[in-house]
Amino acid sequence: MSELLPPSLLGRLERLQLSTRRRLAGGLTGEHRSPRHGSSLDFADYREYYPGDDLRRVDLHAFARLDRLLLKLFEAEDDLALRLLIDTSASMEGEKLHRAAQVAGALGFSALVRRDIVTVHTFPVEHNGPRFLGRSATAQLLQTLENLEASGDTPFASATLRALSRPGPPGLTVVISDLLTPEWEQGIRRLPARRGDLVVVHVLDPQDLDPDLEGDLELVDAETGARVEVSLSSKVMTDYRQLAHRWADDVAGRVRASGGAYLRVLTTDPIEDVILGGARAAGVLR
Repeated sequence: MSELLPPSLLGRLERLQLSTRRRLAGGLTGEHRSPRHGSSLDFADYREYYPGDDLRRVDLHAFARLDRLLLKLFEAEDDLALRLLIDTSASMEGEKLHRAAQVAGALGFSALVRRDIVTVHTFPVEHNGPRFLGRSATAQLLQTLENLEASGDTPFASATLRALSRPGPPGLTVVISDLLTPEWEQGIRRLPARRGDLVVVHVLDPQDLDPDLEGDLELVDAETGARVEVSLSSKVMTDYRQLAHRWADDVAGRVRASGGAYLRVLTTDPIEDVILGGARAAGVLR
């Protein structure tokens, strides 16, 4: 199993599931609300019983053999398609991409244990991973995320257009990015048009908001390589920090105004706090 996420976190995630604010219709499991009703009789998988589950779905034969309460899952008409749209541009290199992969892995795992469909898409180099489905795909999903590499610029608007053009049912699109591009708002406004839910996970390094810089420096753009010489006084840095925090708060407000959920994640935040605290508080997990 991948070391991307601690086993203790995976264990706690088994008791949670992705949350959607809209009624979705899909094609596999009956674990989410849907405007359609009914299910087939085709057995799909088992999962552990948790308090509150429908006892009528417990497999008594499995309980007699294994002394474990297991719920039967069937192919049904109510599934959630989780699309993970991950920024792998050069500005995400290092801890930001690692944290993005962790968040994607945690949300993807929560989907897989509920037999929700998970797909991975990255930009600028578009990477369409295989279609993941079922708990058995967990290792493959986490390995795919661990293998992501950062390079290039951030074609955010074109990436969201590609995401909208792909076939499939409405679902949950999770954008994970530092949003360090002027195109971010144009892309965010487009995504809810697919009639699904949108979550923006804003991954930042503390230095993005509160850089510890001063004096005569040469700054290099991580994505374009452009260089600029600057002279940074303490007043200039104070003004920058105020603008940076104002920008981040403005991003959050505009995402929510577009109908999406917003979660800000710093690379220094413990991943357990991000997922079990922040993601639940933002309504992404329940």
